[in-house]
Amino acid sequence: MIPLGDESRHPTNFPVVTVFIIVACVIVFVMELIGGDAFVNQWSVIPAQITAGHGWITIITSTFLHASWFHIIGNMVFLWAFGPEIEDAMGSGRYLFFYLLGGIVANVAQIAAIPTSTIPNLGASGAIAAVMGAFLVTYPRDEILTVIIFGFFVRVTQVSAGLLIGIWFVLQLFNVGAVAQSNTGGIAYLAHVGGFVFGAVFGRLFEDRSRVEGMSSRE
Repeated sequence: MIPLGDESRHPTNFPVVTVFIIVACVIVFVMELIGGDAFVNQWSVIPAQITAGHGWITIITSTFLHASWFHIIGNMVFLWAFGPEIEDAMGSGRYLFFYLLGGIVANVAQIAAIPTSTIPNLGASGAIAAVMGAFLVTYPRDEILTVIIFGFFVRVTQVSAGLLIGIWFVLQLFNVGAVAQSNTGGIAYLAHVGGFVFGAVFGRLFEDRSRVEGMSSRE
């Protein structure tokens, strides 16, 4: 399932931070293409280095890096589907802090699970998972325009946020055990889970209730 956007409400303000994050990720991805492996290794999280006390800045910088075109496009689609509403609910400043903190928590979760790994970890998935966690507890009944792909079957329809995000999170939990014991790379499901739990538990603390109540719903 690929979410395209919230069909239930209009954000009151233009999502400047969400757009900034997307643009920043695209610029950094171009820098990756130019700089190659050396650039990726310099700015990605390598758990063994972090536990040895080196490269702490990469806990943040890695959230702007991506491993492939498919990786960055997928992440930015998910961010655009859920980010604008949460940015509107929090306000731009708090939303940016929340997003970065979610990325940090996600990386820390991954590092804690595989502290001796020398595999670079990169991507915005953990921070975006935090945004999805906040969306789930704030707007669980919103209808999300979604592309459903099952084999050769493709359909665009509306799916409730609670169902869509719930299915996504269950899939992360099913896969987390295999990744927790892997030292050869792959999808950082533990980072997804860590970011999501952070967003679901603490997201409401960053929100302005007057903003949440003031967001208009689509008829």
